[in-house]
Amino acid sequence: MILNPKFPLYLPGVKNAGNDNISIIGANLREDSTTLGYFISGNGGLEVKIQNIYPTKEYASFADILRKFIQDNQLEDVKRLSVAVPGPVLNGKSNPVRLGWNLDIEDFKRDFNFERVDMLNDQEASAYGMALLEDSDLDPIYTSGNLEKGNVAILAPGNGLGEAGYFFDGKYIRPFATEGGHSEFSPRTNVEVEFYQFLNNIYGIVSWENVLSKTGLFNIYRFLRDVKRHPEPEWLAERLSECNFVQELYKAAVEDDVLICKIALDTFLEFLAREANNLTLKLKATGGLLISGDIPQEIRSYIDKDKFYEKFKISDKMEEMLRNIPIYLNKNENTALNGAALYTAYYQD
Repeated sequence: MILNPKFPLYLPGVKNAGNDNISIIGANLREDSTTLGYFISGNGGLEVKIQNIYPTKEYASFADILRKFIQDNQLEDVKRLSVAVPGPVLNGKSNPVRLGWNLDIEDFKRDFNFERVDMLNDQEASAYGMALLEDSDLDPIYTSGNLEKGNVAILAPGNGLGEAGYFFDGKYIRPFATEGGHSEFSPRTNVEVEFYQFLNNIYGIVSWENVLSKTGLFNIYRFLRDVKRHPEPEWLAERLSECNFVQELYKAAVEDDVLICKIALDTFLEFLAREANNLTLKLKATGGLLISGDIPQEIRSYIDKDKFYEKFKISDKMEEMLRNIPIYLNKNENTALNGAALYTAYYQD
């Protein structure tokens, strides 16, 4: 994997020959599954040699998963470790709520004898990983050509709602994490006020993550079912309770033409366009908007690009700026894993 010139990433260590031919373990921690990869750095890029997925909830700690990955693949003398986590990282430590684990880079250095360990928020890691995307990994929703010079916003609904960005310093783009997914959701229409009240009774504070995530899509669906009384076929109720909710909802909308599922997806996409608008304005992301995450990848063929763009550019005073911002959907599922490894290979303070 070689850096894509569309992403002029700030990675000063690329010019340091001492960072070539370094063995790296990258990890992307998620509440459902944890992915680890064994990488070798070189020529300003990465080569992935091994990649394994482990069910997160079957392990008491990340150290147990890491130890198994090393044993399974008979790895020896790996130099560096980089971990992408679904939560904030402060002073080399993180306590992701969804995982229930306490993570500390000093523990991994001591217990596994790595010479360097890094830990990044998963969306910051994903921002680094997007620099390794090929053009075929990017599906344009609206574009006048390429990503432009300027800040870039990243929005990624999945198990949670990831939000991150790139700061453009005039020459390079520099990834940074945010916790914007936990900012408060605000309704716009009378029906959305009802939806807000429905969520407020459940959560107290209603964040955008309660709307734009796998749980958020379920919240939209059950609001339509339980409050707005849209009929739910019996066969669908059984299928949704037993299988991948997002996948089954999508199939019911597209293959079975179930109205409640179509309305749920349409509502989700309208909220996605609105929060994309919010994030783009807050970051002044004139360089572009990148949409990533499990849900957009799962429902990609359902997205009406023109409709999404029209919803995205609605603004009181900033429509002229918004209408010129390129929007891409990332189709690659491994940006956080690859980005964590890329950061540890070439980032230097």
